[in-house]
Amino acid sequence: MTPVCPFAKAARPDDGSVKKNSASPCKYAAEHQSKAKNESGDSGRIEAKCPFGYDSQTFKLGPLSCMICQALLFETSKCAPCSHVFCKVCVSRFRDCPLCGADIEKIEANEELQKVVDKFIDGHARIKRSHANTDDKEAVNEDKPVIYEDVSLERGAFLIQQAMRAFRAQNFDSAKSRLLLCAADIREQLEGADNKPELCSQLGAVLGTLGDCCRAAGDAGSAVKYFEESVEFLSRSKSEDMEIAHTLSVSLNKIGDLKYYGGDLQAARSYYFRSLDVRRAAMKSHCHSPSLALDVAVSLAKVADADRGLGNEEGANAGFHEAINLLQSLRISADDVALEQRRQSVLEFLNSQIAEKQPTN
Repeated sequence: MTPVCPFAKAARPDDGSVKKNSASPCKYAAEHQSKAKNESGDSGRIEAKCPFGYDSQTFKLGPLSCMICQALLFETSKCAPCSHVFCKVCVSRFRDCPLCGADIEKIEANEELQKVVDKFIDGHARIKRSHANTDDKEAVNEDKPVIYEDVSLERGAFLIQQAMRAFRAQNFDSAKSRLLLCAADIREQLEGADNKPELCSQLGAVLGTLGDCCRAAGDAGSAVKYFEESVEFLSRSKSEDMEIAHTLSVSLNKIGDLKYYGGDLQAARSYYFRSLDVRRAAMKSHCHSPSLALDVAVSLAKVADADRGLGNEEGANAGFHEAINLLQSLRISADDVALEQRRQSVLEFLNSQIAEKQPTN
């Protein structure tokens, strides 16, 4: 079987990074590739160059990846005495080598292999890059865009893919490292794009994922910082795209949750209410979306819960009842079992909140 480069046409079916999603962190991969093709008339077209001399048909990611998290190696470490390599965080959870079963006497850094991994990330999978046209005798324009022909999984999409694999394996530092590279790439594009809405939404989504990494790692302060920056960039998009509105409202809710559990109920309510405003505005353009109506009900519940914590019982009851009425009037297709289950779950929570304050005989 011929090994396949991670940037070849076929993508793993379980990788969310290649799904079409208007607010996905890696949406810009497909967008920029399409744009690059449209602009190819004025650009040089050359064969893709891997820093190790491989092309899409001859490179296999395995030697540079960790078998535990299935992502590119990060803080590459070698087990002694067996010499098998893994990410430091991943292998530190084991007493025996996950590959051969040998006792791990010590774990040593493998800086040389990590340099190879870093070089691979830095040099491979860019769709557009300044490049000298060797057939042109004129002076080289360093800013001239070049399209690589055999690269289908663009650098940003690949970085997101690797970050999500590391995140699922709870290697949060690895995930953050890849996401920060991805964010830096988008920021670089934004410098000359005058706050282009598509790039703003992409950066906002990546920053939100960075916030998720920090929150999962227990770093609430950094999580809030990234979520707030995510909100800033997502808010610059004037698009009525429902997915962008959803991503923006989720980031606001996540900040609210962190404030809530940190004891700052007033700040939590403020963020919850902003999220509610975003979702209500989106409903005006997508009034027949049951999933969006569910999101509005959840936001109403969050605001009401914060009101109750602040001693505003009247406001809390009004919010809970409004959410219940919205969900009871919602019509969901019989085929959409998951959405109906979510509706029932939210209704159960709301009714329990109402019953909690009912006078007992």
